[in-house]
Amino acid sequence: MVIVLVLVALAVLAVVAGLHWYVWRRLVRDTTAAPGRARRAGTAVFVAGPILMVAALVAERSGAPFWLQRTLAWPGFLWMALALYLLVAVVAGEAVRPLLRRLTRRRAARPAPVPVAVPAGTAPAPEPPEPRPDAGPEPGPESGPQDPSRRLFVSRVVGGAAATAAVATVGYGTYGVLRGPRVKRVTVPLAKLPRSAHGFRIAVVSDIHLSPVLGRGFAQRVVDTINATQPDLIAVVGDLVDGSVPDLGPAAAPLAQLSARHGTYFVTGNHEYFSGAEQWVEEVRRLGLRPLENARTELPGFDLAGVNDVQGESEGQGPDFGKALGDRDPARACVLLAHQPVQIHEAVRHGVDLQLSGHTHGGQLWPGSLLAAAANPTVAGLERYGDTQLYVSRGAGAWGPPTRVGAPSDITVVELASRQA
Repeated sequence: MVIVLVLVALAVLAVVAGLHWYVWRRLVRDTTAAPGRARRAGTAVFVAGPILMVAALVAERSGAPFWLQRTLAWPGFLWMALALYLLVAVVAGEAVRPLLRRLTRRRAARPAPVPVAVPAGTAPAPEPPEPRPDAGPEPGPESGPQDPSRRLFVSRVVGGAAATAAVATVGYGTYGVLRGPRVKRVTVPLAKLPRSAHGFRIAVVSDIHLSPVLGRGFAQRVVDTINATQPDLIAVVGDLVDGSVPDLGPAAAPLAQLSARHGTYFVTGNHEYFSGAEQWVEEVRRLGLRPLENARTELPGFDLAGVNDVQGESEGQGPDFGKALGDRDPARACVLLAHQPVQIHEAVRHGVDLQLSGHTHGGQLWPGSLLAAAANPTVAGLERYGDTQLYVSRGAGAWGPPTRVGAPSDITVVELASRQA
């Protein structure tokens, strides 16, 4: 098993190295006329970037000293996002490159606008041959050795546009995460909900991912945004942290300020089990949140249940739907907190009316939404599965790169509606 994991890791590293080489070739080698200071600087960036990226991942997962994690996280994880969009932009540029070459070739081949008269009896001077697209600069009185060839010109135009687009995309996507999530509002009718519970509002927040990058200030913005909605209940649906209680306990402290009439509830996500789930369950309880570990509570008008994340099975603490839902009154409406959307199938079997989930981040970095759609029944939003509805939040934070592209972060206020109202 260990040998297989090592081989897989080596294969992944080989693919990553190959893709970096391809982008380096297009953005550095092809845009520099000869080896020199500019090429050395570009090469240094393409060597340091992936090294920092791998180091940041290893430091986070191995529990390295927190100061080291913070030192590596920003450059390493931002490079992860930047490398992705440099690759996407360079691949897109391949379609433009031949068009630009053809255009520059035609412009160079245009005849002079004014013909030069040749005296009678004088042989006309032969026209210089048209330079090949891949030819280097031709020395001469009007074209010195420093002038770029058409190939070099095209490479610089395409490479510059690709780099600009990638940097702008990552910059805007990072700004979107750091400014904090926006509030979405969704109304969900429930057939069994009594009229007395009509309009009950649940603030759903998932995937905050407090980390060496997203710290106490980010947590405070999330808390302030939730409290401003004045919900009846707050549901924290997993993946609160990426790190240990000693490292991130101070960052999570603002959660103690969460305020709702019927309290704040918490269920584990897969990242809690990477970070010490038992310690974090106790920590959120100390902060005033109520963990629902395969448990249920009765609220006015409906039952609220929660199950552990499926990652907990590796520690013997997986989801137990029978324990959470087995003996409840089926005539009452039931809302289930479950981190991963894939848990919807068990929820349907147990007669749940509404499942609230996160986990997907909405894909976080396009085209990651395509991968998320392949692995989850619902990537984001509200969908129905038989008599059960599933709402998936895109999450408030971000894992790895503090960047989102095509999947803006959100906190969702789910308003329950009674059909009897």
